[in-house]
Amino acid sequence: MSTQPVLLVIAHGSRDPRHAATVHALVERVRSLRPGLRVETGFLDFSVPSVRGLLESLAAEGVRDVVALPLLLTRAFHAKSDIPAVLREAPARLRIRQAEVLGPSPLLLSALERRLSEAGLTPADRSSTGVVLASAGSSDPAAIAVVRGVAREWRRTGWRAVRCAFASASLPRTEDAVRALRALGCERVAVAPYVLAPGFLPDRIARGAAEADLLAEVLGPAPEVARLLLRRYDAARRPALAALGA
Repeated sequence: MSTQPVLLVIAHGSRDPRHAATVHALVERVRSLRPGLRVETGFLDFSVPSVRGLLESLAAEGVRDVVALPLLLTRAFHAKSDIPAVLREAPARLRIRQAEVLGPSPLLLSALERRLSEAGLTPADRSSTGVVLASAGSSDPAAIAVVRGVAREWRRTGWRAVRCAFASASLPRTEDAVRALRALGCERVAVAPYVLAPGFLPDRIARGAAEADLLAEVLGPAPEVARLLLRRYDAARRPALAALGA
């Protein structure tokens, strides 16, 4: 049995089957980047396997060490409350370390750039294009502040302007941000979903992008996102490696 901790990717889950399919595609890309690492996927709701059931199965197999990685872009309610609560209920024989959420990270900005490029933008478009960074939204002010910080950082890379939008809980909505960029004088407006997988709120973002010139795909299994998962995994297991003198 491998001495590496199992990487348990924890996704929220959705009634929309595209969500689970995208999560699994991302996990497959992670596996391809690091052959030999066992990577499992559990869901908090709607999809199977559940996180709780998967942890019980791992314990029954004799697994001892797990790194639980929240498939989240900000450290909001699910990362602070839901996931720790589920992990506390895991079988006692498991040693579980919870990794940090994915965002913010330069790799996510690179993934956003990739999606805009795939949608048709070129480097020559950058100085005349306004971008809407469209997030799912959160009632957690700290999470909203992180998204706004990402937008400010992204603006420094040369876009004409970058504005945040939120599909729920916070304002503005995507359509309002698109109109604000038009009013600012942007020749072209692009919407970049700052979400990992399709579902109800990403569909709301897409509807709000109706007046934009371009709508990028969700981040999904972008190579940069897969590399970021491994980076968070390695950071979470580093204290244990240090204790072993590795």
